[in-house]
Order: sequence, then C-alpha cells, then structure tokens
Amino acid sequence: MSDEYADLLTDYAVAYELAEISPLDFCFHGIDGGYGVINVNRSVVPAMSASYYGYSMIPALYGLMQTGAETFDPGNLTAIGNIRVQNPPLSLQGSGVVVGLIDTGIRYREAAFRRPDGSSRIMAIWDQTIRDGEPPDGFQYGAEYLRQDINRALASDTPELIVPSDDTDGHGTRMAAAAAGSILGDGLEYRGAAPQADIAVVKLKGAKRYLRDYYLVAEGVPAYQENDVMEAVRYLEYKASVLGRPMVIVLGIGTNLGSHNGTSPLASYLNTVAGGRNRAVVVCGGNEGDKEHHYEGVVPDVVEIRVAGETKGFCLELWGNLPDTYAVQLRSPGGETSQEIDFRNKTDREISFVFEQTRVIVSNVLVERRSGEQLVFFRFEDPTPGVWNLRVFSSEAEQSGRGFFHMWLPVTEFLDAGVTFLAPSPDVTLTEPANAQQVISVSAYNGLTGSWFPQSGRGYTKDGGIKPDLAAPGVSVPTPLGASTGSSMAAALAAGCVAQFMEWAAVDGNVPEVAGRGIRSYLIRGAARDDNVVYPDNRWGYGRLNINGTFEMLARL
Repeated sequence: MSDEYADLLTDYAVAYELAEISPLDFCFHGIDGGYGVINVNRSVVPAMSASYYGYSMIPALYGLMQTGAETFDPGNLTAIGNIRVQNPPLSLQGSGVVVGLIDTGIRYREAAFRRPDGSSRIMAIWDQTIRDGEPPDGFQYGAEYLRQDINRALASDTPELIVPSDDTDGHGTRMAAAAAGSILGDGLEYRGAAPQADIAVVKLKGAKRYLRDYYLVAEGVPAYQENDVMEAVRYLEYKASVLGRPMVIVLGIGTNLGSHNGTSPLASYLNTVAGGRNRAVVVCGGNEGDKEHHYEGVVPDVVEIRVAGETKGFCLELWGNLPDTYAVQLRSPGGETSQEIDFRNKTDREISFVFEQTRVIVSNVLVERRSGEQLVFFRFEDPTPGVWNLRVFSSEAEQSGRGFFHMWLPVTEFLDAGVTFLAPSPDVTLTEPANAQQVISVSAYNGLTGSWFPQSGRGYTKDGGIKPDLAAPGVSVPTPLGASTGSSMAAALAAGCVAQFMEWAAVDGNVPEVAGRGIRSYLIRGAARDDNVVYPDNRWGYGRLNINGTFEMLARL
C-alpha cells in the first residue's frame, strides 16, 4: 500500500528470475492466469517509463463510468423484460447466485441490502483501503468482513466499530442496488434486477500517488490501479469457488488506456474467469462516445489537439497497425516545432518548448507485449493552451498505401481541463476492458424513450471485433440513493439479468454447466432488435437486452 513501492504487473517467470539475480528491495505475489505483482522500492529502480519497463507492466488507471444523477425513470426494468421474469411463472430473482461488485464499496446499512428479518444479503466485503484490519486468506492488504460481521454491526449501536467499511462516493452502492437491491414493506418498495441475489463487494483502494503523477491524474479524482482490480477479481472468484456458487462479476469502471482490442492484463484475466463454469463477467462500455477523445487516421497525417484553459498535463497514446512503424513530430500553439522522432533510440525522448514552457516525454514500444503492435506514449506537462499539431508519418506505410493508426486521450474524469481532438471519431470509444472477448460488454440507451445515449461508448474493437454485445438502459436508473446515469448503471442492470438467467440455468439445473460465453449467446438470441438497424451494430451490439425475450426464445424451441 506504500507509495514508496512501485507495483509492476508481470508473470511468474520474470519474478523468479528477478529474485535469483537481484538484490532489490521487493516482494512478489501471484494473481492468476500467469500474472503476478512485483512491489519494488522506487528508490532503487528507474522511474516509470513504457520504454524501459514495457507498457503492460505499468498498471493502467481506471475511473468511474457515471455522468451524474437525474430524475427517476421507473421503466428501466420493464424495458429489459426483467419485471416479468421476476414474477410467476418463472419467479427468477437471482436466488442462489452471487453478484460480485468491484467499485467504491457499499453502504451496508441501507435497507436495500437487508432481508425482511433485518439481516444482511451481503455475504462479504473486502475493503482494500483499510490498513489495520485482517486481510482475506491469501491476500496481503485491506480487511475482510463476512456476513456474520455485518449482521453484528447491524445489531450494534456503533456499527462502524465492527465493520468500518463505507462507500463515501455512493457509486458502488448505486450499482449494487440497481443490480441486486430490494426494499419491501412499510409503503416503500424498491426492486433491483436480481433482488434476492447474494452480494459480494470489493472496495478498491485509490491509486498510488506515483502512478497518478505518471498518468497526470489530479489528486482527489477517483482512480484505481489495474493490479488492484485484478486482485479484486481473484478474491470474488475465490469466494464463489469455496461456496460452490454461481457468480456474475460486474465492473462499472473503465479507461481509455490500452490497445482497445482486449489484450490488456485485466482483459485477459477476465476472459479466463468468464470462461469458467457458472461464471460471467459484465463490463460497462464507458461514456466516451461524444467526448472527442479518439482519433483515427492514415499516414501522413497532422492531428490537431485542442488544449483549453489551464491544465497541469495529460497523456496521449498512439497505436499503429502492423506491419508499419511510425514516427512523429510536434508543433506547439506558438509555432515551435520539434525534430522528427523516429525511435531508433529506444529510450524516452524529451522535448522542451522554450517559449511555451512545455515539456513532452515520448516513449516508444515497437512491439507491445500483449497486442504485438507499436505504441507511442506521450506525457504533456504544463501544455500551453491552444491547438497542438502532431504529425504522424511512416515512409514504408506511405509507399504501400497502409499506415492506419488510432489515438486516444484519457477518459474525461482524468482530465482537469478540456483536451480534445479537433477532428475526432466517435467510433472505437468503448473503454477497456469492454473489448475483452469473453465478457458481456454493455452500452447504454434511454429506457424511457428507447433512444441512444449519446455519451455511451461505441464499438467496434480496434481490430474490428464485435463489441459491444448488447445495450441496456443507463439513463435515470432509480436507486435508493437517487437516480443515476451512465454506462455503469446499464452494466448493473445487465448483471442482474445475468443473475436471473444463472438461477434458472445453474441453480435450478436447466443448463448446469453454463459459462459466460453461453450466457452471452442466450442473451443475444433473446435481444430486442429494430428493423432499421443492421446487427451487429457498433452502438447497439446485437440488440437491446431483454431477459424475457431470452426465455420466450427458449419456450419456442
């Protein structure tokens, strides 16, 4: 948990080689799927650099995918066929299924997470932020609280002394309520998508300061490290395995960092988990569709980036296409032009603009380990407001007529001022890890009007893979904490529908060995589709989620 130690994602072989040959101050622990984390003292290793460490070893940062709270839209569950499936004859409410949430925590005292007798439906909370508690077995940090601890806290006059975990942001609580909340009686009724499912929660700890500085994310902005998210997935998978219960894991976080083809460490690990028996992973598609943070071009090209107001800095990624190699040149708003950078030197390149007082660090990874493609990573420190020009060229690509490339700016939450492309593309704007092949990726629409939610991320993946899979309501979704809007809420409702299906398939024994890929196929077959849209579509995927449509499809077989 110490900021004095850097966290590096790597595989077991690298860690053991390091242990044999190096006197460094470090420790290593495995996650799964061949991945592990090295915690190494930052004073004895070079500063963070994609050129030095490799891109995928440095954990990406993930932000919350919500846009705010608005008026209630009570028709969201009706739009996805959820209410009908909750009621007879199917009466599927997620019983016997665990909904696992990885987010900002949960307000466990809320009535939405209690049974009629007052006991909790939350089976476990792992709070990664707590330093003086007892970590879960096999984990090195945070504190775990089981259902018996939560019930003791609920019966106490001082519950915070027994279970001190809380959700100060509210994002995780709203997602949990939409997915699996329920309040019945006393004239007040609230039902989430799977109101009888058990709930397991991981409260993510905030990113370390050195990573915030590396990615130029302001202090106080919610940001979470990739390795902590992977640890959270491992925890939830472990809990479900020990109990022998089906589980759906839902993620309402995302990032623009990465190749956008589902090859990041987190995406790869989620693919592994989603491929397991009675497991599913639901991921939101982000809210970057209208944010002007994606650019798609062909060399030679001049990319224009507008920096508005005062900002301490921002990151920028350029991903090329095989087999070409790319070079760049920068021009500041004041007209200063850098030398052409062709990356024959594999170290970081620093560009200082005298009159602009701006410093740009450029890293290059010719063959990024996970995707196999070239990555150019830019860090703009104290950029001058105005329009920056970035020339992208490649001699061999220009001769052959190839040279396609993509560029992404950070998600809106990670920018402290307006930074946009002047000629952006709204496509290929799904945040990671929604591009992972085996997960159920969900975009958002307005459940009341049936119209597309313009902020929702759009597919496809960078290499043309079909994502998102489905669209779900994400506008004005009601929760006991107020209505909430964003693709994270669409993912929460979708996760509740998955829990309903898992109850029928795994708990009731109709399809006892179903896995994430199979659940995805069942949901796609039951989705609602319009005659004027060609499916799969880069906004709607294979259609609008309709769990009742899935069972109507099964009834016809």
